[in-house]
Amino acid sequence: MSLSIEKEVDLDLEIDYEDIAKLVIEKALDYENCPYESEINLILTDDEGIRVINKEYRNIDRATDVLSFPMVDYEFPSDFSKLEDYTDDYFNPETGELVLGDIIISIPKVYEQAENYGHSIKREFAFLVCHSMLHLFGYDHMEESEASIMEKKQADILEQLGITR
Repeated sequence: MSLSIEKEVDLDLEIDYEDIAKLVIEKALDYENCPYESEINLILTDDEGIRVINKEYRNIDRATDVLSFPMVDYEFPSDFSKLEDYTDDYFNPETGELVLGDIIISIPKVYEQAENYGHSIKREFAFLVCHSMLHLFGYDHMEESEASIMEKKQADILEQLGITR
């Protein structure tokens, strides 16, 4: 797995965010039985940075906690069965890795939400990475049935890592 982390702002997370991100991403890849070495980009920004991206790509002019930009079009979430038919579209030609996509997290939102939900910064950061990974696998939470599937997967992954509330 290749993880590229770009820190756009000089804000300290007070946690080992690189190790936590790798741990959660690897567990999510295993949990969803991804058969490929994968490439993920993680961008850490502030509220203004994520607001600009949210406005540009989703036409929503406000800060949010996390944005996910999947690079794979799945027929069904985590359906890896036909991806090799589209090697040029989904795999990095230099590494052969499946390019899953980008995760963008607002560091101030990590702190704010950890406090609001009464859990640790580590747990909130891990949750946002996990949530976003599921989006990169094609899951969504627009419908109640989709949301319950996603919520269960998030809880399972974080529980298996011992990162709970």
